[in-house]
Amino acid sequence: MTTHVKRAFKYRFCPADVQAAELSRTFGCVRKVYNLALVARTEAWARQERVSYHQTSAMLTAWKKTGELAYLNEVSSVPLQQALRHPQTAFTHFFGRRARYPRFKSRKTSRRSAEYTTSAFRFRDGKLTLAKMTEPLDIVWSRPLPEGMAPSTVTVSQDAAGRWFVSLLCEDPSVKPLPATGQAVGVDVGLDHLLTLSTGEKIANPRHERRDRAALAKAQRNLARKARGDGANRRKARLKAAKIHARTADRRRDTLHKLTTRLVRENQTIVIEDLTVRNMVKNRKLARAISDAAWREFRSMLEYKAQWYSREVIAVDRWFPSSRLCSACNTLRDTMPLNVRTWTCDCGVTHDRDVSAAHNLLAAGLAVTVCGAGVRPQRSTPDGQSATKQKPSRREP
Repeated sequence: MTTHVKRAFKYRFCPADVQAAELSRTFGCVRKVYNLALVARTEAWARQERVSYHQTSAMLTAWKKTGELAYLNEVSSVPLQQALRHPQTAFTHFFGRRARYPRFKSRKTSRRSAEYTTSAFRFRDGKLTLAKMTEPLDIVWSRPLPEGMAPSTVTVSQDAAGRWFVSLLCEDPSVKPLPATGQAVGVDVGLDHLLTLSTGEKIANPRHERRDRAALAKAQRNLARKARGDGANRRKARLKAAKIHARTADRRRDTLHKLTTRLVRENQTIVIEDLTVRNMVKNRKLARAISDAAWREFRSMLEYKAQWYSREVIAVDRWFPSSRLCSACNTLRDTMPLNVRTWTCDCGVTHDRDVSAAHNLLAAGLAVTVCGAGVRPQRSTPDGQSATKQKPSRREP
């Protein structure tokens, strides 16, 4: 049985003035409906009750009939209905203890987006027309959609830099499992080198944030001098700083896509370390460098691409001492300061810190997969690993 993968194809577009005004109104109405639904659910939760999506849908109908919220009738009803599904999902994750309590959307800081289903758009001959609009969107088709496939959901968004995007969700029959290979690789992430592979290859850290740091600092100083409020000068200064952030993020994302695609295509099994990045960025000296490396985004890309192409990603326990373990004799050193990049074991083998860590990650990951052995070596014995089966830690997103 062949199953197709659903992919989102994202494109930039330039809306006309009328379209931009309509989308801006839609974004505001979506945010308002989401916040109203969140208030209703919060009040019900205080009474130890739960509100379902169908109940909030009935509330939306009542809201539209009030004079204060009559403007909700001016935009398409489909994005408003979709906005009610988002708090439903958020509360499902909250009650399942997979996320924290949902927060309200802000006009200034929250993502501006609206989601349209098939009843609210028309896609014909490569032209996309949304509800309440007479003309199709002027989309820059940077890559073709899968042949013969039509989008099932369309999401329109605008980022902080003022760029407009449309994301089309459709099935992609071209994504198929790759031929199986016997290759396995351990990947150790770092700051001096973004990735170090168990093959000995080291991939340099591009440090995208450092490249634009001077320009960003200048733009932020200019923004700080502007009077607070909604003035035109402050808006222009904020937009200039946002464009620098967006350019840096685009470069970082492009690099990670190329690296993860290469790793998935070349290897059947990829072993990484289960790092808690959100705790690591609390280090004030390394927070900027860690955030620029985007280790969490790297893992996320690696996992969903491995699922697409029938590859396996193994995450080794974060407390596994990969850097302090000799990959030749399994002797565990008590300490290993960060400034030590090479070290010599008592057995006489000299190790590169990162390459040795990648070797140890690979061995530990394969051991857990094959025989269920743990990945924490015993301190009392220089050779051999603990046979106690490691229980995978449950980590909140």
